[in-house]
Amino acid sequence: MDYIVFDLEWNQSSNGKEKEVKEIPFEIIEIGAVKMDEDFRLKGRFNRLVKPRIYHEMHDFTKKLIHIKMEELENEDYFPEVMEEFLKWCGEDYIFCTWGPLDLTELQRNMRFYHMPLLADGPIPFYDVQKLFSIGFEDRKTRRALEHAVDVLQIEKDIPFHRAFSDAYYTAKVLSRIEEPVLKNYSFDVFTAPKSKKEEVKIIFDNYMKYITREFDSREEILSNREVMSIKCYICRKNVKRKMRWFSANGKYYYSAGYCDKHGYIKAKVRIRKSENQKMFAIKTLKFISEEEMDALKEKRNKSK
Repeated sequence: MDYIVFDLEWNQSSNGKEKEVKEIPFEIIEIGAVKMDEDFRLKGRFNRLVKPRIYHEMHDFTKKLIHIKMEELENEDYFPEVMEEFLKWCGEDYIFCTWGPLDLTELQRNMRFYHMPLLADGPIPFYDVQKLFSIGFEDRKTRRALEHAVDVLQIEKDIPFHRAFSDAYYTAKVLSRIEEPVLKNYSFDVFTAPKSKKEEVKIIFDNYMKYITREFDSREEILSNREVMSIKCYICRKNVKRKMRWFSANGKYYYSAGYCDKHGYIKAKVRIRKSENQKMFAIKTLKFISEEEMDALKEKRNKSK
C-alpha cells in the first residue's frame, strides 16, 4: 500500500466582486502530492495548477498566501482533466494523507460539481497528519500549523511553504516520523455519509470508540434512536449506570456520561451533521474519563441550563 500525501490550494469569491457559487465555495486551483511506499520511501511527485471556471478574481488572502496570479492558470487544464490525471497517478492501492481534515471534503465537493464519480460511496479512511502529530508529539488535542511540526521535528526547510506541492512534501516528511502505534489513529472523511445501517462505521481506537451513523431524515429521529443515544462500555460491552442525562451546550454537540463497574466513568458525545443529501447523520464518540473530567462535564452541564 502507498501513502498519497496531498495538499490543495483553492480560490473563492473575491471581496464581493464575484458572487459565491453555493455548490462550490472553494474552487481548487492547485493539487500537489507525494507518493511514498509502506516504508515511507519516495515513489513519485505530482504538481499541477488548475484553470478556474468559477472564480476569475483571486481573493486577496489567497493572493498573499500562495502568490499565484490568475495569468499563471490560463494555460492549464480544467479541474476534471487534472483530477483524472491525479487519480491515475495515485494508482490502485493507497491511503490518502493530508494536513488537517478539509482537503478530502473539498476535493470531493469539486468532483461533485463537475459530475465526476466520487472517491467512495461512504466515509473514507485517511490519515490526518496534523492529528497524528498531536497524538505522537504533543497533547493529542492541540492542532498546530505545519511549519510548527517541521520545526519541532527539526526537518530541513529546503523549499518554501504555502504551495500545494511544498505543503504535501513537508506533510510527508512529518508522516515519516510518526511511529507505528500512532498510525492506528486514522480519520474518516464524511463528505458521503453512510446510507444504510450496514454501511455504518463502528471502530475502537486506543483510547476511544467512534460510531458514524447512517443518514436520518431529521435531528429528532437521531435523538430518539436508542442505539445512537445509548451508552455501553465498548470494552466489556455491558450497559453502564447512567450518571448524566443528555444535554447540549450549543445545539451542536450532545453530552452524557455513565459508569462501568469494571472500567470507570465513560463520556458520550454526539455531534449531529447535515449530509450532502440534506439529511442528518451523527458522529458519536465514547471515551473513558477521570473523576476530574467527570466534574468538569458536570460543570459544563450546569452552565448550559
